[in-house]
Amino acid sequence: MSNELRSFLTLSYEELEELNLKAKEERKNRVSPEQIREARLKYLADEKRIKAVTVLFSDLEGRLHMLDYDKKFLLKSWDNLTFDGSSIRGFTAQRESDLRLALDWPAFYWVPADFFGPGKVLVFGDVIDKDGRPYAADTRGRLKLLAAEMHKKHGYTLNAANEIEGFLFQGSDAERHYHEAGRFDYVNTGGYYHSLPGDPLRRFIDTAAEVQRAVGFQNEKDHPEVAPSQFEINYGYGEVVAAADQIQLYKLICRQVATQMGMTASFLPKPVVGVNGNGMHTNVSISQNGKNLFWDPKGEEKLSPLAWSFVDRILTHANDVCLLLNASVNAYRRLDPHFEAPNQIKASPVDRGSMIRIPIGNEKSSRVEVRSVAPDANPYLVMLAVFQTGLQGEIAKIDNLRQAQRYLPDNIYTAIDHFRGSAWTEKMLGADVKERYADLKQASADRCARLLGTFVKPAEVQFHHEIYNQFLWNMF
Repeated sequence: MSNELRSFLTLSYEELEELNLKAKEERKNRVSPEQIREARLKYLADEKRIKAVTVLFSDLEGRLHMLDYDKKFLLKSWDNLTFDGSSIRGFTAQRESDLRLALDWPAFYWVPADFFGPGKVLVFGDVIDKDGRPYAADTRGRLKLLAAEMHKKHGYTLNAANEIEGFLFQGSDAERHYHEAGRFDYVNTGGYYHSLPGDPLRRFIDTAAEVQRAVGFQNEKDHPEVAPSQFEINYGYGEVVAAADQIQLYKLICRQVATQMGMTASFLPKPVVGVNGNGMHTNVSISQNGKNLFWDPKGEEKLSPLAWSFVDRILTHANDVCLLLNASVNAYRRLDPHFEAPNQIKASPVDRGSMIRIPIGNEKSSRVEVRSVAPDANPYLVMLAVFQTGLQGEIAKIDNLRQAQRYLPDNIYTAIDHFRGSAWTEKMLGADVKERYADLKQASADRCARLLGTFVKPAEVQFHHEIYNQFLWNMF
């Protein structure tokens, strides 16, 4: 059909950024969701050039799912959007398949037409069970409940920013084709901070950064990382649920941009042995009435007692939650001490081998950096594990807890054992969801070679939860 016959919405990047930053400010200021809902419904009704609304939600392992609803249908049925939960790994059984999506209207995004298609907008959804309550396995919903509870009880705002590393490889769908050659091919071998203007890695970074700015990310810096063909695009702090949403959007944008360039953006933690892996350093703090509660100019490393107790609780439960922060077979290749691996269960302002680093900060930027997080982990489970543990976990009676000689698991089987045997993870997730998650991780591990060895096995790529291959998964 000729494009002249269509009049779908296509906005400039400047217009997109203005709309998204305004929506971001409303979300930050906690404008009533009902008020925002009415404004969005009016906008959708008035804007004739929008054809569909893409609703996003994540499953238990963190895979992002997208459904396009015709705009006219959605305007009539926005409060009764159903889908088949039995088709989502880790969700309902076939006999109880019907679930609902409740639109989270503040989490509404305008997106560039050249990468997402003209006439579309995005909105995140909460998964609702048949009885109308939040669905237990919807980790985004669980994180929202924790954030709301902390704000209601204590006036806390939970803040986070993530440094998400990835690789850019030659060819589209390189992960799915990994078994054919047993390797990934770099697009650039320049290294840290070095990529000539106009080369494939720099063009990818520039384009992805432009899209992210348009979606309201408020970028800070971007650059090639230490390993060949590796990249990192940094952006600002946000409230915890919005920050987790941005992780999902970051990876979606990078994958979409790479695909259009005929390449693959990969967030496998260690796709190539012998070079640095991909991390997702998670910077967190807590504020109250605009005041950073982690800052204390007279405290050790200028951190407050609240911040240090937060750190101590995470160190105490480090092995319990390791599987939530490092969710794949491949993730345990990254926890290698030869490549600045954050596998030591300790806290340090300088040692980058520590699970937790205390960055240099001031009253505005004081924070705690959890370095042991892999970029393929479910971002909502990561944030839930970090904040709920840091606020509500126990503190072990271990001499010199912050510098004790303890290490994170070096394989997923040990991590699964710690997770299954932990009373804390059951308290955090509930017995049912905990068991579902552990079973998914066990199934993935059992399809791979038990010993990691010195090269990446095809199975740990093919059966990785972020490598979409429904046909292959259904064979097991």
